[in-house]
Amino acid sequence: MAGNVYGLDLGTYEIKVFDKKKNEIWRKKDAIAMKNKRYIFATGDEAYSMYEKSPEDIKVIFPMKNGVIAHFDDMQYLLGSLLGADRRPVRGSQYVIAVPTDVTEVEKKAFYDLVFHSEARAKSVRIVERGLADAIGFGLDALYEKGIFVANFGGSTTELSVLSQGGMVMNRLLKTGGEDFDQAIAGLVRHNQEFLIGALTAERLRREFGVFEQSTDSSITVSGRDLVTGVPSQAEISISLVRAAMKDPLEECVYAIRSMLERTPPDVRRAIEEKGICLTGGLANLKGLSTYLQESIGLAVMTVAEPQLCAVKGLQKIILDRKYYRRLTYSMLDEDYRWLR
Repeated sequence: MAGNVYGLDLGTYEIKVFDKKKNEIWRKKDAIAMKNKRYIFATGDEAYSMYEKSPEDIKVIFPMKNGVIAHFDDMQYLLGSLLGADRRPVRGSQYVIAVPTDVTEVEKKAFYDLVFHSEARAKSVRIVERGLADAIGFGLDALYEKGIFVANFGGSTTELSVLSQGGMVMNRLLKTGGEDFDQAIAGLVRHNQEFLIGALTAERLRREFGVFEQSTDSSITVSGRDLVTGVPSQAEISISLVRAAMKDPLEECVYAIRSMLERTPPDVRRAIEEKGICLTGGLANLKGLSTYLQESIGLAVMTVAEPQLCAVKGLQKIILDRKYYRRLTYSMLDEDYRWLR
């Protein structure tokens, strides 16, 4: 693999990139600020800092939705701008992209086209299933383990993967993530207290309270709008209200995990039961989530430091290890994908 190689993990709210030449991982917000619905005002972290704070003529959009590319041109521009300046990629570089498994082949092809037809003029673009990248980043040898269960809790999706000896046994992409938890919190606060809060405030409540602690009498004072008077105000939000709001999306995830385990082949399931479930993704940092899942499912739940970087760290190992690169990545120019060209 002569020349530089980049590993890309494109999330709903954040882009993570591994740069082989610099041997570093960096991350930027996956956001674009549009002015008057026509002009790009800002990108990345700068655009995200305007979210819910910008004037009416500036709208912050997220080109990724539910794990796939929703706005192709915007995503291509964003990726080009984030790779710009001092990070400008050398033309003819190679790219390895982590993609969800439980999406259509056309949606996977969009990830491929995003880079291959960009200004970077990539020499090659190869795909790897995100579940495999997560397992490698978790520190497991996905090529030889008989059974691995990866639960990636992200910003707008939860991706469940059952792996065995370098292959994907089963995979399911739930359209439930941190965004849904925050919407549920904001909705219940509005319904119970007639008080309107934004997504960022709901996210703060989720992060502060978590999902599984003994304390039930804590509360946080937040800013919002009183729906009775219609004026900006402050209200005290209790931990019990936040926990109640997160109950339904949590139970949906638990049900999906149980259902997948029930359909897992016996030998693979036995290996999973011995090792437990690998919890990754940005939402894995939520306080008490691993304990909640462990008690609800009945299996050990493991996580690592910086679980939100598991996939991109896995891409790093795949790029640096020729064996992984050869066996776990593939090109959409292969014969199997001729119908997509």
